[in-house]
Amino acid sequence: MSAEVDALTVVNQLRDLAADPLNRRAIVEDHGCLPGLILFLDHPNPQVVYSALLAVRYLAECRANREKMKDELGMMLSLQNVMQKSTSPGETKLLASEIYEILQSAGKEEAEQAEADAASCRRKAQFFLGSNNKRAKTVVLHIDGLDDSTRRSLCEGALLKIRGVISFTFQMAVKRCVVRIRSDLKAEALGTAINSTKVMTAQQVVKTEDGGERVVPFQEDSEVLVEENTDIPDYLPEEESPSQEQDKAVTRVGSITDGMGWLSTAANFLTRSFYW
Repeated sequence: MSAEVDALTVVNQLRDLAADPLNRRAIVEDHGCLPGLILFLDHPNPQVVYSALLAVRYLAECRANREKMKDELGMMLSLQNVMQKSTSPGETKLLASEIYEILQSAGKEEAEQAEADAASCRRKAQFFLGSNNKRAKTVVLHIDGLDDSTRRSLCEGALLKIRGVISFTFQMAVKRCVVRIRSDLKAEALGTAINSTKVMTAQQVVKTEDGGERVVPFQEDSEVLVEENTDIPDYLPEEESPSQEQDKAVTRVGSITDGMGWLSTAANFLTRSFYW
């Protein structure tokens, strides 16, 4: 049990480090972290596999990482195994499929995409930049009351219970959450789940025709049935994590100096666990 909890703690911390764009190159260049994440894709705990996929998806957002990730021993095969495994939850398969498609197309059409990518990077960062899979879509939420790590954990728990939520990332400084969901899931279900916490309320952020943004409240009188997700277990609560004291260091945007200390610790754990 202790080894499984340690693995879950490490992969969750790597996921949080990878969420910061400043850390992504260093994680991929490290000799232990990327091979370790690949091994986590074959872990018997589905929660570890899903968290590892989220970390890999973050890393794949950095175009400079994609060729190395694609060529890393076991990466593409492990993604295929997740996609084909009958016991993999639907959202896990969908996320693995998106990562596989991104890495498979690495190195193609670089010249044509360069100008578009530069413009995209200047816009507000989103967890998923493309629309590689028509079965999924991205919803941006503005969440009043999203003030600290405790509220964030409460929000995570509410979102993880919704069947059809693939992944999400928080932008704490502006009280926003970018959620990747299946195309058949209504955005109102996210608002219903967040509002059910009784301490936070959610509104949807939409693009205007002139390229700006507009915050649209969900209709208060609309009752949306939220189908509970039983396939993917909740993440390890932060209060149960032995690394709780370092939470701020690994999740604060721009904390590459602080984060590298924990990255070194994670690399040492992976080395002890998988290499002799």
